[in-house]
Amino acid sequence: MTSPIDRVVDSLDDGPEGSDLAQIELSPDEQLAADFAEIARDIQREPTLASTLPRIVELAVSTVPGCQHAAITINRRGKFETIASTSDVARTVDSLQYETGEGPCVDSMRAQETFRTGDLGAEPRWPKFGPLVTRLTGIHSMLSFRLFAEEDTLGALNLSSCEADAFGDESLPTAAVFATHAALAFARAQAQDQVQELEQALATNREIAMAMGILMSQHQLTEQDAFAVLRVVSQNLNRKLREIASEVVRTGAVPDSN
Repeated sequence: MTSPIDRVVDSLDDGPEGSDLAQIELSPDEQLAADFAEIARDIQREPTLASTLPRIVELAVSTVPGCQHAAITINRRGKFETIASTSDVARTVDSLQYETGEGPCVDSMRAQETFRTGDLGAEPRWPKFGPLVTRLTGIHSMLSFRLFAEEDTLGALNLSSCEADAFGDESLPTAAVFATHAALAFARAQAQDQVQELEQALATNREIAMAMGILMSQHQLTEQDAFAVLRVVSQNLNRKLREIASEVVRTGAVPDSN
C-alpha cells in the first residue's frame, strides 16, 4: 500500500515543473503526514542540541492544537531542570512543579506516562501545584509527554494553555506524534553532540601529547616534567591547557608566562 508521503512525492514527480505542494489536494490524514514530514525535516536541520531543543518547543506551540506555551524538562543528576521554553510563563510553570514536587511534567518522567488536565485549579492529583500555578500564571490546561529513545528517558515535553480544557481528544494524536518526532530529534542531536565532544577531546589529547613530545625532545624532559611545564604556563597565563598545547605544536615554543 502506498503511504501518504509517497503519494505526495509521486504527485510532485509526475506534475509539471515548478508544481506547488500547496496546490495538491490531500486528505486530512495525508495533510497531517505531509505536515509532520516537514516538521521532521525542520528539526533535523538544527546542527546541535542547543539549537534543536528551542526549535522543538517553538514548533510545539505552532503544531499542537490548543498549545500556548511549551517547555522541555530533563533530570540532571537527580534534579529537574528546564532546558528549553517558549516563554517565562512556561518556565514558571515548570519551576513551580519542581518546587512542589508534583505536576504533570514530573509525573510523566517518574511514571513514564502521558498526563493531561484541563482544570489545574481543581485537579486532585496535584493539590499544591494546581491552584498555585493557576493563581500565579493563569494556566489552566497542561499536557505532558515523556520523551524517550528506546528505554531511556530523555526528558519531558510540557505543553500548557491559559484556556480551560485546551487539550481535547482531537489534540492528543497530533501531540503524541509530535512528541515522538521531538524525542527522535532530541536523541539524534544529543548523540551528535557526544560525538563532537569525543572528537574534540581526542584532538585535544593528541595536541597535548604532541606538545609534551616537543618539550621532551627540545629540553630532555620526562613526560611528567613536560606536562608540568604545560600546566604551570596554563595557570600563569590563565589560559586553557589545550590552548597552550596547541601553541606549542604550532610554534615549537612555550608561550612566555613572565
